[in-house]
Amino acid sequence: MPEGDAVHRTAARLRGALDGRVLTRSDFRVPRHATADLRGRAVLTTVSRGKHLLTRVEGGLTVHTHLRMDGIWRITPARRAAPRTGGDGVRLVLANAEWAAIGVKLGMVDLLRTAGESQVVGHLGPDLLGDDWDAAEAVRRLMREPDRTIGEALLDQRNLAGIGTIYRAETLFLSGIWPWRKVGEVADLEGAVTLARRLLDANKAHAGTVTTGDRRPGAQTWVYGRAGQPCRRCGTRISRGEMGARPQERLILWCGACQPR
Repeated sequence: MPEGDAVHRTAARLRGALDGRVLTRSDFRVPRHATADLRGRAVLTTVSRGKHLLTRVEGGLTVHTHLRMDGIWRITPARRAAPRTGGDGVRLVLANAEWAAIGVKLGMVDLLRTAGESQVVGHLGPDLLGDDWDAAEAVRRLMREPDRTIGEALLDQRNLAGIGTIYRAETLFLSGIWPWRKVGEVADLEGAVTLARRLLDANKAHAGTVTTGDRRPGAQTWVYGRAGQPCRRCGTRISRGEMGARPQERLILWCGACQPR
């Protein structure tokens, strides 16, 4: 699933193609909104909120989308927009005279009043890439369940929004925290969430995830994608496992020496 930095970049691409332009095509391919028509309305902006996207249009309406595991927004010249029918996975098309934004395999597509955006994102914790980021609030939310593992708690978007399995693994490694340590036993929670924000912020402007500072292929991360390989710090083999209750378990990687129990 794309993490907060990738969604942040997607919002920027949507803004570049749609902001300030009047929609000439509005094609919702989801049963709930199949008859919705936004043609003639100008797009005001698109913002990211954690892993959610909010595209606001004239008339007080918001198109809410979520990429989930396989979703993607493609930007293409309007003349090459997706056909009106077909089994290509397209779930939404928003186009103007110049550009078309094509939402493929989107995990969520909603149309709601802009004033009611809290219905779809109000449950989220502080956004790691938001202007209103609040580390203290993220810590407060994490501490509501002090006996929960830190690895599970960091992925709970109700605590802090935008972190996924890649940044969880990298944050915990760089913080020296064993993924199964209880939240209440982590000495510096604020330091950990602040580090997570720094990692996402450093990657928000470019594709790919680099946490080592080295962009060479195979050198970008400390533990993620390196199961069975030697730790870059100590040489211990990187461990791989799963966290969370089934069927919601998620991948976790760690170094048993650098992240002791």
